[in-house]
Amino acid sequence: MSRNERTILAFDQAGNEYFIDMFVSVRDLSDLQHAGATRSGLPSFRTREGHSVTHLGGGEFAVMVPGEEEAITVRTEDPEFV
Repeated sequence: MSRNERTILAFDQAGNEYFIDMFVSVRDLSDLQHAGATRSGLPSFRTREGHSVTHLGGGEFAVMVPGEEEAITVRTEDPEFV
């Protein structure tokens, strides 16, 4: 099960904006000792349009846009990623 944790606003060199949704898979651990317990996994990223996104580190992401041979590098000023 995945849930949307947050939305990140990022921009490419031309100033185009990209809304990147960060999802975290959540495992239900309620069959263990604590009923209702959950555990978060590693985040995954997608644009609002559904394009694949890779976190490059810091505030940089690579967006795979259909029709483009190479990923587009976008940057965010979001304090969690800078």
